[in-house]
Amino acid sequence: MAIYEDNDMSTSDHPAPAMPACPTGHHAEWTDVLGDHELADGGRWFARRGGHEIALFRIQGTVHAIADSCPHAGASLATGQLEGTTIKCRAHGLRFDVATGCPRGAGGFALRIYPSRVHDGRVEVDLRASAG
Repeated sequence: MAIYEDNDMSTSDHPAPAMPACPTGHHAEWTDVLGDHELADGGRWFARRGGHEIALFRIQGTVHAIADSCPHAGASLATGQLEGTTIKCRAHGLRFDVATGCPRGAGGFALRIYPSRVHDGRVEVDLRASAG
């Protein structure tokens, strides 16, 4: 997901670009989760914010945020086995891509994923938006 700066281009001959809408058609409302330094590469973090239970992973420098609930039976995914971007549910062994929410090798179930970003040294997620 691209991050756009709010540049004042009023003195320019070119109009400011329109802010893109999130996939669900709303503008992002970012929620602070933790300090950027607290989530090392290869690390994971569990958080509760705004009634959501979120599992965050930093993989090769990119932060991924998913709902901490397997869509099959609701088991926590925060402590699942992580290989690359694939998380394995400890309860029944289902595997999901934390970047896309898509299942690996089985159809029908998808993870809820949240847009995430690092802003001013803080990791933030948009709880209103989700895909999957």
